[in-house]
Amino acid sequence: MNRTAIDLWVGAFVVAGVAGLLFLALKVGNLATFSSAQTYLVYAKFANIGGLKVRGPVKSAGVVVGRVADIRFDNESYEAIVAMNVDSTYQFPRDTTAKILTSGILGEQYVGLEAGGDGVMLKNGDRLRLTQSAVVLENLISQFLFNKAAEGKGEAKDAAK
Repeated sequence: MNRTAIDLWVGAFVVAGVAGLLFLALKVGNLATFSSAQTYLVYAKFANIGGLKVRGPVKSAGVVVGRVADIRFDNESYEAIVAMNVDSTYQFPRDTTAKILTSGILGEQYVGLEAGGDGVMLKNGDRLRLTQSAVVLENLISQFLFNKAAEGKGEAKDAAK
């Protein structure tokens, strides 16, 4: 084999390696979808979405059934509007509930769907009426500390009597 052929093969392997690394980086970062699955768009309003991000997972029973497509703020109701692309192979009833959940104690936040019992299925552009906002850890801690401080003041007043 001459020098030109060896250089050509080395170049082909380098290009294939770079393409493979790019593919893996996009898959790990959830920045690109390499499937041609059809989706339908569903909306939900939340009072607080916590750290939910665009391209975050939408799960039902622990299975990823879609991705968050867009997050906007509604100036009239002062709530967040979350648009979700749900894979069309997964059909959900119209009375499905959506919750903002967290993977583990400090993991990523995602939208959890819990199917209802209605016979009519969601279609493109529908809005989920039953939602539950994110539980913010800082609010829970401050509420706990405030309650402990209030208990301490009550005990101090009882002791002074």
